[in-house]
Amino acid sequence: MKSLKTILTALIIVASSAVLSTPAFAQYPPEQAIDLTVAKVQSAIDALKSGGSADAVSDLIKDALDASKEINASDTVFVARTKGSNTLKNARKHLKEGSTKDAEQELDNALKAFSNLKKLL
Repeated sequence: MKSLKTILTALIIVASSAVLSTPAFAQYPPEQAIDLTVAKVQSAIDALKSGGSADAVSDLIKDALDASKEINASDTVFVARTKGSNTLKNARKHLKEGSTKDAEQELDNALKAFSNLKKLL
């Protein structure tokens, strides 16, 4: 009887963890999350080109990084999203170093990377 209770408890835990997977907590569908991220990256590019301060552009890049965390679809999309996120992190690093030209190039690369995610869905 005791082993039956243990087995049932284990099955309930496994079933509940399967039901409460990560995509269940996503705030947006993948397509909308990609669009949101692309829009935030574009706003960072526009701010940088218009002569915005490094801190303001860095904050916009941080917003884009946060938005990219909502992109949840498959392992292939996850890998591509991670590459795009790393590009955004490099852009922030270049901004902190004062290299706006390199930051702009990294932001352009990130925009392309996130725009291409829809092809992987």
